[in-house]
Amino acid sequence: MVATALYAETRTLLKNISWQTFKIMLAEMGSERQSRLAYNNQIVEIMTPLMPHENSNRIIEGFIVVLLEECDREFKRSGSLTLTRDDLETGGEPDSSYYIDNELLVRDKENIDLAIDPPPDLVLEVEYSRPAIDKLRLYAALGIPEFWRYNGSVLRIYTLRDGQYLEVQTSPTFALVPVQEIPRFIQEARKNGENKTTRAFRAWVRQHLSAKQQ
Repeated sequence: MVATALYAETRTLLKNISWQTFKIMLAEMGSERQSRLAYNNQIVEIMTPLMPHENSNRIIEGFIVVLLEECDREFKRSGSLTLTRDDLETGGEPDSSYYIDNELLVRDKENIDLAIDPPPDLVLEVEYSRPAIDKLRLYAALGIPEFWRYNGSVLRIYTLRDGQYLEVQTSPTFALVPVQEIPRFIQEARKNGENKTTRAFRAWVRQHLSAKQQ
């Protein structure tokens, strides 16, 4: 076991873990926990968010909801949904996830089975420290169309093409808004408060949408 502690999150690695053991761990740990697990190539990574990590996650989640509302997109928040594929022996729990294009297919579902259900359309990972498991490979294998990564200063956007992620400058989901500027609003929230900043973010989104639609 290898553990690293940082000011924003802790990461613990367990090596030589079978897929069956990982599934047992998920069942025994239950869903009422803060830690998020990922599995690939017989490695389990347990990430426990501390305040900076979780605060960034929640602020970005609020901004994503604003974007979806202003773009008039229906959506379903699926949070740190446990995403597993038995056939690939791969699994992960993002910081947050969203059904958008496929929302109607899962609207009334309480449980998601990736063997028959689509994966979330968008997932977010906050990574102040480098994960041991390659999340680009993991979420590509799970078929997530769009992947956002925030490292405390930069937001990177990836879109799935031919089974691999390509970093892009424009979010496919929010093509009319330069979402890479979200970190600026995260910093503003820490100075001015989340309510005031969210209102400013909404006005900024409306401005971009209005300008692009003219």
